[in-house]
Amino acid sequence: MPPLHDIDTIVFDILGTLVDDTGALRTALAGVASDAGQTDDLAALWERHVSTEQRRVNAGERAYAPGAVIDREAAQAVADAAGLTDPAAADALVHAARQRSAWPDSAAALARLCEHHEVIGLSNADPTELLRMNARTGLRWHTALSARAASAYKPDPSVYRLAIDWADRPADRMLMVASHAWDLRGAQACGLRTAYLERPGGDPPAPEDRFDLHLSALSELPGALRP
Repeated sequence: MPPLHDIDTIVFDILGTLVDDTGALRTALAGVASDAGQTDDLAALWERHVSTEQRRVNAGERAYAPGAVIDREAAQAVADAAGLTDPAAADALVHAARQRSAWPDSAAALARLCEHHEVIGLSNADPTELLRMNARTGLRWHTALSARAASAYKPDPSVYRLAIDWADRPADRMLMVASHAWDLRGAQACGLRTAYLERPGGDPPAPEDRFDLHLSALSELPGALRP
């Protein structure tokens, strides 16, 4: 394996890694929940539905459904659980949940990394959602790839191959950065180097995980890639 200063392309997970994936969702749910406990329960219900349906797609138990469809299903489940009877309630929850904010250090770190490396966003989010997110947050990447192009969801190998094929680089000259250990395991299985980034609500590494970097802040990454 080459040293990290030979990395050409940095592949970033976006939801949870560059943006706060659940903050806007929780704000929306707090407006319909009776208390903080119910907010937590409704957020968990949403996240459980999304993760379950993505796994079912990858396992071939369900035909591919875009993220917008699965999010709408999750929102309807939450609306039903919260006792919301307005037919527009689920759509309003989806819209509110997608107003995600970038983590405070994301924009500056990405701009710095883009000066010397190719930067790719790789996300389970739909292309339109990535477009809106980029326009709203000002995050800079050279291209953003949606798992929709593979008709699958991370950690399916076909999604990581999108980034490898797009960059046209050897996988071991590419670094996947994510706040989810499950995502990094998928990238690692496809030959990418890996960097775990600590974020609130992330999926921490297990004791047996062996990632190339463990970052407590995104600002640490540029220095780790210098010769």
